[in-house]
Amino acid sequence: MRLLEGQVALVTGASGGIGRGVALRFAEEGAAVAVHCRTAVEAAHEVAGRVRESGARAVVVQGDLTDEDACARVVGEAAEWGGGLDALVNNAGVQPVRELPGMTAAEWRAVVDANLSSVFACTQAAAEVMRERGGSVTHIASIEGRQPAPSHAHYSASKAAVVMHARSAALEYGAYGIRVNSVSPGLIDREGLTEAWPEGVGRWHAAAPLGRLGRPEDVGDACVFLASRLASWVTGHDLVVDGGVSARPTW
Repeated sequence: MRLLEGQVALVTGASGGIGRGVALRFAEEGAAVAVHCRTAVEAAHEVAGRVRESGARAVVVQGDLTDEDACARVVGEAAEWGGGLDALVNNAGVQPVRELPGMTAAEWRAVVDANLSSVFACTQAAAEVMRERGGSVTHIASIEGRQPAPSHAHYSASKAAVVMHARSAALEYGAYGIRVNSVSPGLIDREGLTEAWPEGVGRWHAAAPLGRLGRPEDVGDACVFLASRLASWVTGHDLVVDGGVSARPTW
């Protein structure tokens, strides 16, 4: 039997990149997938089409998750469509580049709202749906939550907070059979990345013991594991998926 057979999952930010990889891996393992997007509706429908091609059910749900009411609505629509909700992957977020000197409070809040406040609101809404039969929530964090990169202070801080939110939620929702974990990816390949940032990609290849960039499906595999029965006693954990970069000495 496939690992997620019969589950209903909501993947936020699933119209591209990591979210697409997570949604497709969930479908391959038997889950019905609610594919969330903010504005990329056409891309979300393309992902939903690929989910259906794998033999799984899919629906597209749209909303701006910086709005707390939209978070509740998106979760509610996914649960109503699926007849419940077994898994939530909080993937939606932003990664702007801005030096800390000169960063405005509005720029800071925009990242925190997109990356952290949305996680809080979506998790809270999903937990209300999951209280009767349990479930799994997985936050997509980042290795930058442990080791910041230049001009990413707001991003790194938000991702560190996402990891701690997962641990806190695991503590408080465990009594309802709800497991909450996070996945911290390293550099994940995307179209045009090597051309846009050849120096950075080269440094990553040199630093990673496994010698390659990550793929969206690598993160998807981690999320599948955490949502599956194989992780039934795993909660409050941050699973680092970075090809071993975090093992590299920095001195």
